[in-house]
Amino acid sequence: MKISIDKIHAFIFDFDGVMTNNLVYIDQDGKETVRCNRADGLAFDVLRKLNKPAFIVSTEQSQVVAMRAKKLRIPVIQGVSDKVKAVQRLAINNSFNLKNILYVGNDLNDYHVMKFCGLSACPSDSHTKIKELSDIMLKTKGGEGVVRELLENIFNINFIKILQEN
Repeated sequence: MKISIDKIHAFIFDFDGVMTNNLVYIDQDGKETVRCNRADGLAFDVLRKLNKPAFIVSTEQSQVVAMRAKKLRIPVIQGVSDKVKAVQRLAINNSFNLKNILYVGNDLNDYHVMKFCGLSACPSDSHTKIKELSDIMLKTKGGEGVVRELLENIFNINFIKILQEN
């Protein structure tokens, strides 16, 4: 599928299973940690340079999600019970055309919002029903550089050229 990044008004990412490997590590004190890929951080730098808004929308309410979003310098909406309503509000508040929103999800709680948005993508280790629904199925597993693959391999973005521009 050939898609131009110019047609995308916003990128919306689920967190667990997209930006992480969908595992949670819990220490003896109950503190949660997850594994993310630094390659995605560079991808968010590229999105900023391209003036393409990006958001995290997560069912989880977690300090881990908040801290990763802060590090990536992208807005996060978390503790969301209805992702369709959350994305609809986001679109209205930012004047995004829903047909031009690309949503990246991996599990059944992303199903309805992925149908709702104009474009959808998923990591290779997503739930079967999500794979069937997605416009773009990435080769990368969740937490292994999904955002990076999306930009470099699907949209053919030259990171070196973009990051070198002032």
